[in-house]
Amino acid sequence: MERDSRGILAVHRDEFAYEAAALRSRWDDLPLLCVGMVGSRRGWREIPYVTTPASLESLALGAIWVEQNSVAITPGVSHVVSDRCDVMRGEEVQFLGAVAAGLAPAERLLCQPGTHSKWARVQAAQILDFSTAMTGELYSLLRQHSLLAETLEGEAAIGAPFHNGVREGCKQTLLSSLFGARAAQLLDALPAGDGASFVSGLLIASDVQSQLRGVSEDVYVIGDAPLGPLYAAAIEALGGRPHMVDSAAAFVAGISKMWQVLA
Repeated sequence: MERDSRGILAVHRDEFAYEAAALRSRWDDLPLLCVGMVGSRRGWREIPYVTTPASLESLALGAIWVEQNSVAITPGVSHVVSDRCDVMRGEEVQFLGAVAAGLAPAERLLCQPGTHSKWARVQAAQILDFSTAMTGELYSLLRQHSLLAETLEGEAAIGAPFHNGVREGCKQTLLSSLFGARAAQLLDALPAGDGASFVSGLLIASDVQSQLRGVSEDVYVIGDAPLGPLYAAAIEALGGRPHMVDSAAAFVAGISKMWQVLA
């Protein structure tokens, strides 16, 4: 298995064919099944979304071969209701892969923390509903471009400051609470070094609370350290029952199932 940190913006649109050829050459010219942002408007070729309810089978059948019998790109999933729209590309493979591999039940709430955290309701091995929160992106913007930047030095970790942030997040006063973190540090009520954990807890709690809504239920968290455990800790603190799922195993199961349908 190969992994790197290069995202969609690291490859120019005209370079995807070259990148795919280079990857296949390292793997004996095996066929390539691409998922995620490579099928987006910014990617190699825009692949139409599959609408909810979505299964691994419907995703595979929506794939388009961009190079005959050698490279295919799968669609993402869209969800449209009267009051909101949402989309995902890539996360659906792990959500449904976790179910296919028996890592999560066929009917449950699943969470995938990240820059844009995803929450999905699955039933009968299909994604029925999902929503996205820009939790990770907001945290990154606050660290880099806001008045809170000096407050957010260091890395977030599970501990008293994080749980204090979770409790603050339950007040549903997110915007005021964020400025309060800055004021607390200026007045020596928030020790230097605790800001990152506190604000992380605050943002994650706001995200988690919007999904649990006071209901105690099992949540299957598809995420790696350090973000996955932070979400699990917040879910537990807010009355949920978190279960960690190996993200790599979920992805492999999902992509393998889709390839079986295509092959």
